[in-house]
Amino acid sequence: MFTLIIVAVVVILLTVGIVWVIDKFIPSKAKPFLTIVLWIFIGALGYFTFMSVYNPILFKQEKEKRYAKVIENLVDIRDSQLAYKEIHGKYTKSYDSLIDFIEKGQFAILERRDTSVIDVEKTKAYRGIEYRMEITITDTLNFVPVKDSLFKDSNRYKSMQYVPFAKEGTEFVLNAGKIQEEEGGNKKLPVFEAYVKKAVILHDQDPDYVNIENRAYSVEEISGDAIRVGSMQEVKINGNWPKLYDPK
Repeated sequence: MFTLIIVAVVVILLTVGIVWVIDKFIPSKAKPFLTIVLWIFIGALGYFTFMSVYNPILFKQEKEKRYAKVIENLVDIRDSQLAYKEIHGKYTKSYDSLIDFIEKGQFAILERRDTSVIDVEKTKAYRGIEYRMEITITDTLNFVPVKDSLFKDSNRYKSMQYVPFAKEGTEFVLNAGKIQEEEGGNKKLPVFEAYVKKAVILHDQDPDYVNIENRAYSVEEISGDAIRVGSMQEVKINGNWPKLYDPK
């Protein structure tokens, strides 16, 4: 807004200066023609000046709209991956496997209860003196389809791999694997990552604005040149976007 005010003041001063020059040095017969030319010039100058300030605002609104839709898909991919890991103990790097799992997979509804039973070995060792030990019994009560748990009546999971606003058929890059446990541990931990470059989402926008966006670094912006969730370098499942983009 401050920039717009400065630009407006400059345009006003420039217009006043041109009017003064015309009034002072231009013959009376030529003034009507020059007045028309002047108004055309002022109108064009005002338009281009206004658009130079307004275009970045339009770009910001457009990118935020697109990013919000992209993040909705990334959240669906993350939730699906977490469900897949709960059942299979790992993530997948195949959208076909992920979608097939959503359509066919089931969550078990479990009930855990603590109870005590006779410790046979200890009872035998102490010649019939009864010893008991605490155990946890897990009962499977029912099964719930993964699709109903994650997406209810929606079929949006069938297209979650496609990047909104990108060229038709463009998919999020999806990786999955395992990394070594930190601090010298021998355990391998499953990780996944899904991402898309900002330039892919904004392919039809002004390249100058896209280049500036790729260099964004702020807690209120999506830093870097890509929007991503998860990581192949560390165990994390959150995305690199600020909270204002979180789906409601």
